[in-house]
Parts: sequence; C-alpha cells; structure tokens
Amino acid sequence: MSSKKLTILAAALIAAGWAHNNGATERQPLSAAPNGWRLLFDGKTLDAWRGWDSLTFPQGWHVVDGTLAKEGAVDDLITREQFGNFELELEWKIGKGGNSGIFYRGTREYDHVYWSAPEYQLLDDANAPDGRNRLTSAAAAYALYAAPAGVVKAFDEWNKTRIVVSGAHVEHWLNGQRVVDYELWSPDWKAKVAASKFAAYPNYGLAKRGYVGIQGDHPGTLQLRNIRIRELP
Repeated sequence: MSSKKLTILAAALIAAGWAHNNGATERQPLSAAPNGWRLLFDGKTLDAWRGWDSLTFPQGWHVVDGTLAKEGAVDDLITREQFGNFELELEWKIGKGGNSGIFYRGTREYDHVYWSAPEYQLLDDANAPDGRNRLTSAAAAYALYAAPAGVVKAFDEWNKTRIVVSGAHVEHWLNGQRVVDYELWSPDWKAKVAASKFAAYPNYGLAKRGYVGIQGDHPGTLQLRNIRIRELP
C-alpha cells in the first residue's frame, strides 16, 4: 500500500476512534436524554430534589443500588425546578401495605404539598387500606378520579408510571395502560373537588405551573428509578 493510502487510512481510523470516544456510538450521558427528556434522578445524584421542609436533601431518603429509596416516614421531596406542561416517567416499587404518591404542579402556599397539588397514587392495592376504594387506589388521581383494578403489580415488584399534564388535560398511565384521563378546572373536576377533602383548600389544583413531588410522610418502603421529565409546549 502506498504511503498516501496509509495516511488516509490512519486518518479514518483516528476519526472513528474520536467519534466513539465522544459518544457517537456510546449511550447518551445521564444528565441528558434524547427527544427532550431530562433525568431528575440518574441513579446517583440528588441535585434535582430538596425536602418540603428543608432547602437541602432530607434525611431518610438515600440511594440504594441506583434507586431513590426510603424505609419509613420521612419528609416529602419536591423538585427544585417548577414545571407547567410536561411528561413525567418513572419506575417504582413499594413495600407490603405501602402508600405514597407523585404530586404535580404543587405550590408552597399551604403547609403541605398535597393541599395544592393533584396526586398520582402509589399503593400496594392488595394490602393497603386505600386499595379498597378505586378513588384512592394505585394510579388514581387521589380522591377524585378512580383507576381500574388489576393493573398495578404486587408489592415489591416494579411498576412503570407515566403522567402527562398539558394545559388542563391530565393523563395517568400505569404499566403501559392509560388508567385516568381528566380535565382540570372543568365543571366535573370542580364538582369532585367540592365533594372531597380538598374543598378546604381554595387553590387546590389551580396552579398552571409548580413542583413535582414525591410523598414520603407515610410509613413503609419505597424505591424509585429512571425518573425523567420532558417539557411540553
């Protein structure tokens, strides 16, 4: 082979190696994901979160084998950033009889995040008392819109959740099925809120932008992983 051809071949090999080392054939970095997704928890860092009652990350929550975990009643978590229209995805595993939730568009005007923020219920339906009522079962819009039975997995098994919030429209997905679909601020929604305990909080569910939260103040174990979000127009 001529020296010119050898030079061209060497340059091509160097370029290929550079592309590989700079991510052309490697996995996307954990701090960013394709198609507008951003990780809120990458299995290691907790920078996206703070406590409801603390400016820092609260005690009792910790990282275990790449999951965000707790074993007992601890402070609720909220994101440091606020979100308006978004898609949120995560996986969760709850202990026997466990009860938790994901809050969205929460504000700080009340003493607790659930007094302002709608909640996607995380629950062991078979063993937790709230599982006896579809309005408070896994994936329900807590106390307002029921989720069907038989979609959530047993305790200590991984479930996949997806929440879509776009303007007034909200969807709850569980394990690949859309289980709740409702319109914030509609006459139906207002009637349901008025008939619930949330009637005591005039601004419940009214915010168009707010925090994503994870309920920690119930006893029991909870693990979460692959928490990611992408903002919608």
